[in-house]
Amino acid sequence: MTATFAETPDDLLTPERLATMSGFEFVDGMRTGRFPQPPIGRTLDYRLTEVGEGRVVFEGKAGFGTYNPLGGAHGGWFGTLLDSCMACAVQTTLPQGMGYTTVEYKITILRPAFTRTPPLRAIGTVVSSGRRIATATGEMVDPDGKIHATGTTTCLVFALPT
Repeated sequence: MTATFAETPDDLLTPERLATMSGFEFVDGMRTGRFPQPPIGRTLDYRLTEVGEGRVVFEGKAGFGTYNPLGGAHGGWFGTLLDSCMACAVQTTLPQGMGYTTVEYKITILRPAFTRTPPLRAIGTVVSSGRRIATATGEMVDPDGKIHATGTTTCLVFALPT
């Protein structure tokens, strides 16, 4: 299935609509096309491909538009994919009416990415999901299983407006 992306801000779900479903229902709805995928995914060429309880996978490919002046994918590209997979993994654990925001994240880039690099999988896994704070880890791996980057995140959990 081809990923659908939000075309305008009006295509995104409102906080009030998000509050009517569990975090898993929302994230899996993006995967299935019931809800649009994040608009930034089109900009940076990545999409949500797998969703499980406490686990999310995005796939992305470094394009020329992601390059830094030295000719490789910018660290922000790695950070965006890792932030997306880790935070969405947290979202899958949240009950109806709850949301999150990233408080902090850290990434470590172990291998560069170029346009010739095959698509990378950004795999986010929840470590702990509490009433106010949740943490997750992430890895970006190539098809051979080589790790290109890792990350950790801390998210603040809060009630969505109704």
